[in-house]
Amino acid sequence: MAANQKTEKKKQNLLLSRFQTELLLVVILLVLFAFFGMKSPVFFKVDTLMKLLKQASIYGIIAIGMTFVITSSGIDLSVGSVVGLSGIVVSMCMVNGMPVLLAVVVAIAASILVGVFNGVLVHDAKVPPFIATMASMTIVRNVILLMTGAKTISNLPKSFTAFAAGDFLGIPNMFLTWFGIIVLGIFITGRTVFGRNIYAYGSNKESARLSGINIRTTVYGVYVFSAIVCGIAGILMAARLGNGVPTSGDGYELDAIAASVVGGASLDGGEGSVIGTVLGAMIMATLRQGGTLLGINSFIMEIIIGSLIAVAVVIDKMRKR
Repeated sequence: MAANQKTEKKKQNLLLSRFQTELLLVVILLVLFAFFGMKSPVFFKVDTLMKLLKQASIYGIIAIGMTFVITSSGIDLSVGSVVGLSGIVVSMCMVNGMPVLLAVVVAIAASILVGVFNGVLVHDAKVPPFIATMASMTIVRNVILLMTGAKTISNLPKSFTAFAAGDFLGIPNMFLTWFGIIVLGIFITGRTVFGRNIYAYGSNKESARLSGINIRTTVYGVYVFSAIVCGIAGILMAARLGNGVPTSGDGYELDAIAASVVGGASLDGGEGSVIGTVLGAMIMATLRQGGTLLGINSFIMEIIIGSLIAVAVVIDKMRKR
């Protein structure tokens, strides 16, 4: 009885902490909007806001996958390479005459293979997630360069590129895709056994094993899910650029980690929120968009974002003391 009460109290404290974090992120986002709105006369123009939503959508989709992995006490440094791989595969398929829908399926399948490979390394080979995904990041990036000869793939079908440029009732299609993944992420983490297992495994691996949780399914699941959403992000990026660019997604792993950690995900595992990650991605995108409008040096912006990550990690460590 006492153990159940203790567990329930811990759960309530976690939910309260998550709510406080998300509320703080909303306040920070509103402050950023107010600041950039006052400093730049074009910040609140429709075109600027649409561009902000499109930019945040790419980061946000990748970050949701990263949040799943981080919550399981892992890390996925291959997300940027998977974005690039997916974009190149879908582009190569289409320029060689494959129908758009089939090309998209092939690109997602290629992304899943990377996720499975990461799962094998982490679960079966017992390679630390940082090393395992860094290895796959390097392998996939160079596979892309070999496939393309480091050349951009152009002349993509207009029916494909039109999706990224289009909208539904004034809302960009890219944001609607992100929104769909947000809803899916919330459903998985809050309403499924797999979602609960991610938190349990991330909190205490040994306890999760002893309680009968299928560790293989959980580990494979988070890396495959991350690969799938990164594959979707890569397809969207190729559609937005109108080309398959071999370097697409380069460095995006840092943005994904930033959005997840700023959003409240703990690098120790067991804590993470899709809503928090969404807010973190919006903060990252707003900083970059606002910085560009104000002509702030891009290196300074990266210093600011890096500092945000450091502060978020320090706060997480202080909360757990």
